[in-house]
Amino acid sequence: MSRVLVTGAGGAAGVCVVRALVNGGHYVVAADPDALAAGLFLADDRVLLPFAHDPAFALAVVSAAAEHRIDAVITTVAEEAPALAGVVDDLTRAGAAIWLSPSATVMTCIDKWEFARATVAAHLPVPATMLGLTTGSPAEMVPGPWVVKPRFGRGSRDVHLVDDPGELARAVHQTPEAVVQTRCSGREFTVDALVDHEGAVAGVVPRWRLETKAGISSKGTTFSDARVDELVQATVGALGLQGALNLQGFVDESDPEPVHLLEVNPRFSGGLALSLASGADLVGEFLRGTLGLPLRPERLVHTEGVTMTRYYAEVFVTEHGEPL
Repeated sequence: MSRVLVTGAGGAAGVCVVRALVNGGHYVVAADPDALAAGLFLADDRVLLPFAHDPAFALAVVSAAAEHRIDAVITTVAEEAPALAGVVDDLTRAGAAIWLSPSATVMTCIDKWEFARATVAAHLPVPATMLGLTTGSPAEMVPGPWVVKPRFGRGSRDVHLVDDPGELARAVHQTPEAVVQTRCSGREFTVDALVDHEGAVAGVVPRWRLETKAGISSKGTTFSDARVDELVQATVGALGLQGALNLQGFVDESDPEPVHLLEVNPRFSGGLALSLASGADLVGEFLRGTLGLPLRPERLVHTEGVTMTRYYAEVFVTEHGEPL
């Protein structure tokens, strides 16, 4: 049994990681800035943290790790990683291990414009992309139809789908630091993957995104496709990713290049529950890797055709903040 601190306990990924670790027999301390984050009440203990952009955040994690005698810290929020990279030595002195992709890689993935530049330079199959306020008409520089999204956005917030060239400029001005991209067609998928410390892909679980709500998968089905596996391998190698990640893209059999990469998040995904249910122990093996143990690819094999459909669940808390 390990003592694990899980950050981002209010998000779908955080809740899933907390549950998986508790079910695996580990002692889990859940952490989040929101005192009513549901994942806080599913763990053995809980702690409140500042937001990732707060200068006090990283040292607060170190303090929590020391206080709770934590063996491993798992962040489920990509934006936390650069701050935590600066306190790895402090965490080590506190007895807590952490496993992060390189900070430059994380920042490239968070910044949609830099991600587009890096993937184009690596000759990966990505849609045409430009900054929304770059000189020249987006409609002339990027083929339509379009999706306009914030350069540093998350989920589906402030995302606009545009078919009419006349509406494109308005969508750009309505979007913070807009990025304009050719809208992909075909079937949308997400891949949950785990990459070892040497950059080798140890496990890949692709799933069709049948339905999403607020940017998080609410219905999905696992599948296998060698072309998707190859895309994951190429992306990991080009960006220098390690640990847990999720990759999103489209498969369009009518396109000469049928598999397209859309984005990469260097963290566990909101749809992680489906990958775990299909048999791939991504959380358990990630914890092993965090603790310096070798990953076991045989524990990361999934079953095709497993379907998830989600519903709301409730957590009830007393006036003193204790779970009922």
